[in-house]
Amino acid sequence: MKKILVAGLGLIGGSLAMALRGFEDFEVVGAVRSQATFEKARAMGAADRLTFDPAAELPGADVVILCQDPAGIIAFLEEHRDRFKPGCLVWDVCGVKTAVMEAANRLPRGVDFIGCHPMAGKEVSGIANAEPGLFRNTHFIVTPGPEATAEHLDLLRRMADWCKFGDVIETTPERHDEMIAYTSQLMHIIAVSVCDNDELFSCQGFEGGSFRDCTRVAALDPAMWTQLFTLNAPALTKMAAALEARIHQYRTAIENNDREALRAMLAHASDRKKRINLERARGDDVRPSF
Repeated sequence: MKKILVAGLGLIGGSLAMALRGFEDFEVVGAVRSQATFEKARAMGAADRLTFDPAAELPGADVVILCQDPAGIIAFLEEHRDRFKPGCLVWDVCGVKTAVMEAANRLPRGVDFIGCHPMAGKEVSGIANAEPGLFRNTHFIVTPGPEATAEHLDLLRRMADWCKFGDVIETTPERHDEMIAYTSQLMHIIAVSVCDNDELFSCQGFEGGSFRDCTRVAALDPAMWTQLFTLNAPALTKMAAALEARIHQYRTAIENNDREALRAMLAHASDRKKRINLERARGDDVRPSF
């Protein structure tokens, strides 16, 4: 029997381990660090087998999925670079790809690292919130390196199909980080900025759906998101600067009572949103697999 080692059973790792159980002829082994996670994972049936010692499992692992935070993934690659099984597939779930793939360049030849990013999650973290259906109809982003094999790319696609991802999107690490800076990280900056306003508690009872939607992700993990923001600083600062400029344009139009300019800006943005909603309804936003 072949072996999949899932290193880190938090929300994403735990969900992947559960979703991958029964996949082809693979045994799913979950690596944990704390007794509390071990007990919860065992009670949930999160993997076929659990271990506190991922290093001992690496020489026999055909697939290794790294599900720690960004710093933990980079440290794991550095610490265990010589323990991976020759010819194995290694992939990660990190929301930043360039920095992780640079660290993976230090792996021995024959160890095939492919950057991945499951576009799924919740406002809460931890194994207790993991579920095998977390990835249903979501995007699975893949950033293969120049030496990625067709065999491993096909294996990734089969795992994605088994986990019920909606599609598999291939791109470069650099383009991934630019897009995620806009679609995810910038949204988190907006959410925490709104919640960092003195009005937050005094306005309780006056929040509508738009406020709840905007601030949903603000209850984030500060340590992890500090890593994600700083590791993607070039792309994220560019997106933040562009947002600041657009907010300034809106503020200027409102201050000057420039209704014509304000109406034009609102109409332009509204039309763009309606267009992308229509494309999504038609399925035009779904990108092809490999």
